[in-house]
Amino acid sequence: MLADITPVILTFNEAANIGRSLERLTWAREIVIVDSGSTDETAAIVARFPNARLVVRPFDTHARQWRFAVEETGIASDWVLRLDADYMVEPALREEIGGLRPDPGTAAYEISFTYCIEGRPLRASLYPALPVLFRRGRGRFEQDGHTEKLRIDGPVVKLANRLLHDDRKSLERWLQSQSRYQVQEAEKLTARPWSELSWPDRLRRTRFLGPPAVAVHCLLVKGLLFDGSAGLLYTAQRVTADIILSMHLLRRDLDR
Repeated sequence: MLADITPVILTFNEAANIGRSLERLTWAREIVIVDSGSTDETAAIVARFPNARLVVRPFDTHARQWRFAVEETGIASDWVLRLDADYMVEPALREEIGGLRPDPGTAAYEISFTYCIEGRPLRASLYPALPVLFRRGRGRFEQDGHTEKLRIDGPVVKLANRLLHDDRKSLERWLQSQSRYQVQEAEKLTARPWSELSWPDRLRRTRFLGPPAVAVHCLLVKGLLFDGSAGLLYTAQRVTADIILSMHLLRRDLDR
């Protein structure tokens, strides 16, 4: 199975992460990396790995970037492993994937995540399980707020082992990214009818219930209160993201 998988990664200034990710993908015959024009050491780090091929494409949206990466970079394998630069494929997951014998109807495999803060794994997070490994031609990318969703055409099977999500970029970079992301999230929440929103998004659209709900859910329901500083920092990040979103929604109200 491993010989029939091409890992694909999108990057932009991912020097803090990309090397650790590629070190765990030495089993792949080829890794395709689509870069948005990084100005840090990302390209130099990628060049150290002989099985990695870097393609540069100016960024427009996540969905279009992923469509290009999967459909227009010459991938020949039947399966694609869709990764971010801060996703780490640990040995147990690699061995599980290597042992798969998918029947012809299987379109994708869903994988859950262990979220890490500065390398420290949390007992839980708000990060959802995703269809990360999928058969080429059986998935389509759609823009969803600031990011994309992969819609799978066919049965999806859940894997037992997890990916690590371990982003080591600076807090300042995270805050800058959230300022951009939440503009798009605000547009998504206000454009969709109330009936089409999930319950978390309905809370967020109230402008004031989102941040406290996230705090309670992370600290008490998910138990991150017991993960010390790492759990508290993750909770603070999620609450901050929702506060920034509320500010953008309120600003839109004032502008109207």
